[in-house]
Amino acid sequence: MSYLEDLFSVTGKKALVTGGSSGIGRMIATALVRGGAHVMIVSRKADACEAVAAELNALDAPGSAEGFAGDVGSEEGIAALAAAVRERTDSLSILVNNAGNTWGEPIETFPHHAWGRVLGLNVAGLFTLTRDLLPLLDAAASDDDPSRVINLGSVMGSQPLAEGAYSYSASKAAVHHLTRILAGEFGARRITVNAFAPGPFQSRMTAFATTTEKQVEIVGEGVPIGRIGRSEDIEAATLYLCGKGGSYITGAILPIDGGLSVEHGHGLFAAAL
Repeated sequence: MSYLEDLFSVTGKKALVTGGSSGIGRMIATALVRGGAHVMIVSRKADACEAVAAELNALDAPGSAEGFAGDVGSEEGIAALAAAVRERTDSLSILVNNAGNTWGEPIETFPHHAWGRVLGLNVAGLFTLTRDLLPLLDAAASDDDPSRVINLGSVMGSQPLAEGAYSYSASKAAVHHLTRILAGEFGARRITVNAFAPGPFQSRMTAFATTTEKQVEIVGEGVPIGRIGRSEDIEAATLYLCGKGGSYITGAILPIDGGLSVEHGHGLFAAAL
């Protein structure tokens, strides 16, 4: 095994990626398959998951994938998903809580029910699925190679940004805080818990603003590094946290945002100089 493979390989590991049929979830699943893992890709649409798994299996990569339906939006759906995972494996090295939802509307008309819908999936669903899969994560964990949990946060959970997505931004801030809580609690179990806090990427959730090349250019101009995120930005971060090189990292909120999380937009004294 080469030096890089030793640090970043996920060969032989079993992984679950929720919301893995599109967007950032698909990027993560791609990285894990290319890195040698067997990846279970789930979302509410079984056919979409099966199609993505077939495409990944055609890459001639060292890993493999399978796709099936899984709903993290209700307690019943989570129980069914956890049961489906247990039917397929007795251990789980990697859990990626990527499934999420959003709601955008002016504050004057922003509905009360948008809070329960978004937080129910983005926070409660993430927590409950992690809880239900703990025995499988425990079974795969060891001192030298902890099990890994990656939660999907957002730069909107790190910065006071909403742009009409009030419940989404609040939910992602909650994901970041919950990630740190679980990291502290799971350390003794040899399970690391980290979160990605992405900036703008092309996905189903951001399609309203990233569909055309012109839109992508405009959005990218608002990012300090001058572009929106690419698949390899997510893929590299995934292999870092899930491979040997990331085994000592837990409780981190990794900003994959081109510098948005450190941009504050004003200076305290510059105007007076």
